[in-house]
Amino acid sequence: MYYQNYNYPPPQSAGEVATIRRRNNNNSSSGHQHHRRRSLTIPMDTLRQHNHPIHTLHHNIRPPAIMAITLRPRPRRRGHSIALITVSHTPSWGRSQTPPRPPMEAQQFGKGAPSNYRFQYSACTGRRKALLIGINYAGQPNALRGCINDVTNMSTFLHDRYGYRREDMVILTDDQQNPMSMPTKANILRAMQWLVKDAQPNDSLFIHFSGHGGRTPDLDGDEEDGYDDVIYPVDYRTAGHIVDDDMHDIMVRRLQPGVRLTAIFDSCHSGTALDLPYVYSTQGILKEPNLAKEAAQDLFSAITSYGQGDFASVAQTAIGFLKKAALGDSARERTVRTKTSPADVVMFSGSKDTQTSADTFQDGEARGALSWAFIKTLQQRPQQSYLQLLNSVRSELEGKYSQKPQLSCSHPLDVNLLFVM
Repeated sequence: MYYQNYNYPPPQSAGEVATIRRRNNNNSSSGHQHHRRRSLTIPMDTLRQHNHPIHTLHHNIRPPAIMAITLRPRPRRRGHSIALITVSHTPSWGRSQTPPRPPMEAQQFGKGAPSNYRFQYSACTGRRKALLIGINYAGQPNALRGCINDVTNMSTFLHDRYGYRREDMVILTDDQQNPMSMPTKANILRAMQWLVKDAQPNDSLFIHFSGHGGRTPDLDGDEEDGYDDVIYPVDYRTAGHIVDDDMHDIMVRRLQPGVRLTAIFDSCHSGTALDLPYVYSTQGILKEPNLAKEAAQDLFSAITSYGQGDFASVAQTAIGFLKKAALGDSARERTVRTKTSPADVVMFSGSKDTQTSADTFQDGEARGALSWAFIKTLQQRPQQSYLQLLNSVRSELEGKYSQKPQLSCSHPLDVNLLFVM
């Protein structure tokens, strides 16, 4: 795949433009399919003059802005060729400039949050502490290979790039001789408490977990899909897993306004590993669950399975349908009401709640895909916004892995602000 850009007419440096990308499939003589993506850049004024439906539909996006309109072909239907249009917003300061730093004044939560409740971005100028956990599960079923390497690389990155001192890092890996440095359930929970103890506004805390993750039935009704995310300590077969509710209570709920906690969870089913209620897409738009649409899809899936004689799938989708109908928006409301925080907590996770994460081989060693991509993109381009960083990480993984890293936050996040840590 390669990319070719056509600009007509040339956009003004400070003007608004709309970029339309169309993917064409061309068959070569060998029968293989090649994909060529072309983009056309059009000033927004042109769309306005011609009353273009794209401008009409998305007039509420604040100018000046770049609107990236991606056309994705759908299966051809009789007599019609249909394309899906997605629109993303790029801020007016441009992609080559440094994004603005976070504001220092208190911010309003907005709709859906408790009344008279505010949060505070962190300047990340205070004390720095880090907890790094890497578990290869050596000698156990489903052993991994890259998790300890992830911790080694992350500790070096934090020290060299962000000034974290080695003496302010706690490292738990399952190759150590000291029992207190093994990533057991008790040691992990104790280290999480150490991480947030005595944290003050503008402190910068960091937690990195590389290992196995999973899901367990939700017992307190705060999960939209009916499952809690969990991580597995090295002694999970005897001590059990660690639930996202507990990690949130220890590391998020106790933080003061203006304290920063950056979390990297490179594990399967880690989309909401800290139970943070605000989730963002690559377009920077707050994700809101459309339970009515999902329920309709479940019902359609059940009908299709019945028609194909797959009665096990009918039962499974019916259970999911009933569970979503019972939870409804109440789970979302409970999450927002109980899991928001006046602190500044940001998490990048290796995959959605329903996805697995992958090991990768880079520079001759095994690594977690998210850990590798996170370090690489910030080494290459340190001054990125949250949205740019999420897109950069996804771009590194796109085409290689099916997982889609997620960005979530304890408060409404202006994703066009500079990522600081």
